[in-house]
Amino acid sequence: MKACVFTLGCKLNEVESASLMSGLEALGYETTEELGPADLYILNTCAVTREAEKKSRQAVARMRKFNPDAPVLVTGCAAEHHAEDFYKREGVVLVTGAQGKGKLLSLLGKEGIFVEPECGMGELPAPKQTKTRAYLRIQDGCNRFCSYCLIPYLRGRSRSRSKEKILAEALASPAKEIVLTGVDISDYHDGDTNLAGLLRYLKDVPARIRLGSVEESAVTDELLSAMQAGNFMPHFHLSLQSGSNDILRAMNRRYTREEYLSACRKIYAAFPDAAISTDIIVGFPGETEENFLDSISIIREAGFSRVHVFPFSPREGTVAAKKPDLPAPLKHERVQRLIKEAQKAEETYLSRFVGSESEVLFEADGGYTPNYLRVYAEGAKEGSLWRVRLTGREKDGLKAQLLKEI
Repeated sequence: MKACVFTLGCKLNEVESASLMSGLEALGYETTEELGPADLYILNTCAVTREAEKKSRQAVARMRKFNPDAPVLVTGCAAEHHAEDFYKREGVVLVTGAQGKGKLLSLLGKEGIFVEPECGMGELPAPKQTKTRAYLRIQDGCNRFCSYCLIPYLRGRSRSRSKEKILAEALASPAKEIVLTGVDISDYHDGDTNLAGLLRYLKDVPARIRLGSVEESAVTDELLSAMQAGNFMPHFHLSLQSGSNDILRAMNRRYTREEYLSACRKIYAAFPDAAISTDIIVGFPGETEENFLDSISIIREAGFSRVHVFPFSPREGTVAAKKPDLPAPLKHERVQRLIKEAQKAEETYLSRFVGSESEVLFEADGGYTPNYLRVYAEGAKEGSLWRVRLTGREKDGLKAQLLKEI
């Protein structure tokens, strides 16, 4: 029997899908994450934007084309948001929400809608592992209630795994690099242990460790000191969303532009070569040209290594969805301008490292330096760690000369 687990959306969804695949294999299934012929389909959906929900609905029809007789199980945020809509689709036999993934495998063979609040983390099997990189779920849910975001309503309130379970999973992983992930890992708490305390607890894990997305409030001297004491990589995806204080207030982001830039300076003081990447939403309701230019200028001031740019997408049920949306052509024009500024920042950051040496963990197609520069080199096998010399630009990163395998 073959099962296909198809995933849309965030890294946390990918981790949870890998856990479902691990559990299915324990039940005797052959698993794949690529859409194709299968005897069972599990669709792990996303609802962060309207487009993500649209793709989630379309995926059901794509599965049916491969095998119209195979049952389709739907889970994830879009399923939590529109359970009835998914259950009515031909071929779908079972729907669980984002908070019910931990029960999904126990429901195999049943039919119906199983969307109900969860208490705690809803433990899943350890994710299917690779020897190169593994994602380790440490937290779920969110308490921030940004005015544009549905996730707190779909994934529930913030909750964290115990540090003992996290350490055990990290030590058992064969991967040479582990990424700590969750909806809001900045809010990690296990008793008195916060995120910085968790990093101190993981300091002797032999794998390279990266943080998933963090908030400005997480960047403390305590966190940076904990990172310096262990095998933690100097790459920070520091969530921003806007460079304008007016828009940040309207988004309920709870920090100012000045506080965000102060966090960037703290990072650079601790890790001078650190990469700071971010997300920026363009065209939030009420965004003026002056507000938009604040987002342009903060890209230059923060020295970002990469910026992910998104047009505002109103989500029914959020505060922001009740406000007048900006015209689509204006949002598109601003997106293009911001992307150009982001490309300049990325080029500036990458060019700093041409001629320098670094350590690179190679994957199937290229690899990554500690500060998450994409590197391409001939002769490096997947899973190998090399000392390299970075020699110039290549595709979306840098090309390198192999010096010594580590």
